[in-house]
Amino acid sequence: MNLSAIEPSISEYQHELALRIQRHTPSEGVNPSAVPSLFFRRSSYVLEPRHSINVPSLCIIVQGSKTATVGNESYTYDPASYLVTPVHLPIIGKITEASPQVPYLSLQLNFTPDIILDIVKGNPPQWDGKTGRGIIVSKSTPSLLDAVLRLVKLADTPEDIPILAPLVTREVLYRVLQGEQGASITQFAFIGSHAYRISEAIQLINRDYAKPLLIEDLAKEVNLSPSALHKHFKKVTAMSPLQYQKAIRLQVARRLLLTEFLDAADAGYRVGYESPSQFSREYARMFGRPPISDVKHMRDSINDPVT
Repeated sequence: MNLSAIEPSISEYQHELALRIQRHTPSEGVNPSAVPSLFFRRSSYVLEPRHSINVPSLCIIVQGSKTATVGNESYTYDPASYLVTPVHLPIIGKITEASPQVPYLSLQLNFTPDIILDIVKGNPPQWDGKTGRGIIVSKSTPSLLDAVLRLVKLADTPEDIPILAPLVTREVLYRVLQGEQGASITQFAFIGSHAYRISEAIQLINRDYAKPLLIEDLAKEVNLSPSALHKHFKKVTAMSPLQYQKAIRLQVARRLLLTEFLDAADAGYRVGYESPSQFSREYARMFGRPPISDVKHMRDSINDPVT
């Protein structure tokens, strides 16, 4: 008997995943699940671009499509593909296909670099040693979607989650690492590689984003020369360390303005800006509006998600 003939196809996995995610997304936007680090998203509308800081994660769309922009590069993914960001990365995301009748549906599985390192210890994929982008789009496979579906099913059996979720999560990530671009992900787990050191630099910037960034000190912390830091940092993130820090600062400030009702000067000061006018200029350049009008627009958008 030809077993491949009776195995579910990619479309069948996507159909069941869509039904389950739809059931677990009672509200528009991001919905947490009972499985730690697993989140579902639903959108009934094509929305304007959204700035975010992607944590290390796997994102799979089962209905609709989306673009993710890093620097000046855009990556499109849909139910035929998946997206992985092995490092914290400022991204502009835009849902490009969604409707009330056929909403955009996706899942996000967050992970730590440690689990990737642990998986590749026993069977590391071939890697050419070159530093690559910290964002990867790759083709979905039945074996990956089968593991993902079993992880999603655990949301309906909470009693099984403590034992099975870590095992199935590990299998999901193993399938990703065995994919066509698995080596591009494992570069960040090879201790001593340029990608690994840039990952360390990214963690340091995220930890101390409000402090002045001294390139020489950062390079020394991750055991790179300043020129090598700049070169490989740009290869991973499509931006310089200072541009990366600015993106992190402004996104954190935007969140503070929205959630803590700070004025622009206080928000800027909290994230490391000494000049309110410089903060407002750079904020408007990144988000398209000055801080106060941008926050008003975001609140109006929450109340009226169609806009």
